[in-house]
Amino acid sequence: MTETQVLDELEIRQVAVGPMDNNAYLLTCRADGSQLLVDAADDPDRLLALVQEGTGRLDAVVTTHRHPDHLRALASVVAVTGATAAAGADDAEAITEATDIRIRRRLHDGDRLALGELVLDVIGLRGHTPGSVALAYTEPGGRVHLFTGDSLFPGGVGATQSPEAFTRLFDDVSARLFDRFGDDTRVYPGHGRGTTLGAERPHLAEWRARGW
Repeated sequence: MTETQVLDELEIRQVAVGPMDNNAYLLTCRADGSQLLVDAADDPDRLLALVQEGTGRLDAVVTTHRHPDHLRALASVVAVTGATAAAGADDAEAITEATDIRIRRRLHDGDRLALGELVLDVIGLRGHTPGSVALAYTEPGGRVHLFTGDSLFPGGVGATQSPEAFTRLFDDVSARLFDRFGDDTRVYPGHGRGTTLGAERPHLAEWRARGW
């Protein structure tokens, strides 16, 4: 089942796919019909149907990070639609090795992605993987929508493989998300339900103390 939000300039469609219930998000510019998919995670037929639920075109696929459950449908979706594949620069080679899809846009913290007449900010969140990225869309009224992959969830940051990686991810999430955006910012994670920065902010000290 597709969950759809219609904002002034952007439509956001969300589906969960695959055995790990990965969230995939289709972003549609209402002005010109351009579309971007966040994570072609699994079930390419469902994702291609999602594209058709929008405007039928797909301009780009952004893979938030290199883990296999987030890119199982990438090759099929790109082959059918001709969409540009984009991912964090430090995860790009691993994604290409896993999918045989060339990452034509290597993303870095601070980059900006055009989606029709809209702009999405790229935010590097190192730690879950070296090249994990989030996307931020800011409404004309100022409210922000964050697509965080597996770097931020309700209740904590994403899984890490060492104390050093946890510290890196926690520091990036703190400085690049919580210090930058307001409490009404909506968070769209790679699995499960969404949240807001305001709901999570009181728990930052607890997350740092527990180390996960």
